[in-house]
Amino acid sequence: MEFTEVVRRRRIIRGFTTDPLPEGTADRLLATASRAPSAGFSQGFSFLVLEGAEQCAPFWRLLYEQAALAGEAAAGEAAQVDALSAAPLVIVPMASKDVYLNRYAQPDKAWTAQYEDRWAVPYWYIDTGFATLLILLAVVDSRLGAVFFGPPDIADFRAEFGVPPEWMPIGAIAVGYPDPAADPVRPARPSDRKSLAELVHRGRW
Repeated sequence: MEFTEVVRRRRIIRGFTTDPLPEGTADRLLATASRAPSAGFSQGFSFLVLEGAEQCAPFWRLLYEQAALAGEAAAGEAAQVDALSAAPLVIVPMASKDVYLNRYAQPDKAWTAQYEDRWAVPYWYIDTGFATLLILLAVVDSRLGAVFFGPPDIADFRAEFGVPPEWMPIGAIAVGYPDPAADPVRPARPSDRKSLAELVHRGRW
């Protein structure tokens, strides 16, 4: 698929079928993510991969439990989890600040102290976001669907899946075949997307 077509077709999928994915799908998506740029080539991102109903079940259970605590919004949140939980693949991108602090304390970077306040912005999250977007684009190129959404409670997530404290999930990606019944295609109206004139400031703000 042409790159411009991949970008044009990328959208949020809100419901999936239970159809299994082609063999090697997760590896292909993650190989694409590994090409993401990173400050100092630190590559401070990692991915928890859950394939199939058995591996994914504890993840969805955490989200159901979280929805149950949402009060009046519980029914709506549980319904959203229902629509997503058929997805046969979940990828959780995670960022590590420590990887960047350690990398920039190396002699070639000349930052001899590991001070977080030397970073104008937290590149560990930015770079993990880059890798996440590459996964979303690779999903489209594979003619599949995906949605990026917030992770379960961080402490519960770490306890359930043995994630070390230095790794912070920035969200989760569910991947699968879109279910037209659960996720009807809603054509975007011209007024939905901001124009370049609204987004771009040339020369100065």
